[in-house]
Amino acid sequence: MRRFSLFLLTLLSLFSCRDRNMSRVPDVPVNIAININQPDFFNLSVPSGWVYITGGSRGIIVFRNSLTEFTAIERHSAFEPENNCAVIVNPDNVIISDPCSDSQWLIMDGSIVKGPTSFPLRTYQITFSDPMLYITN
Repeated sequence: MRRFSLFLLTLLSLFSCRDRNMSRVPDVPVNIAININQPDFFNLSVPSGWVYITGGSRGIIVFRNSLTEFTAIERHSAFEPENNCAVIVNPDNVIISDPCSDSQWLIMDGSIVKGPTSFPLRTYQITFSDPMLYITN
């Protein structure tokens, strides 16, 4: 019985640590295919270009890192996700900001630039087979 109690306490502590260390942004299915040669995606024709697309929880930012690499970032803010704030790309095209908290992340990978957030933005998997870009989770 003592061994079972110790196991249960360990298991509960792992789950409670996990909850404190992970953003609670809703996990929704993403399975998107886009042709980057279409006019709506013109900004993705060159590295450092980006577009907003529909999908994910609050939308997705697609950023072209290089000729062959892209990043897809969830627009649902990782800071207090229950507020349902959608992040936006700043005019500098480098920083993503949360208008509700002033938290900031890098557009290249969703990593934190400035708090109060302590979570990066969620990213999605990307497969690129020119001209098709596939975004999934």
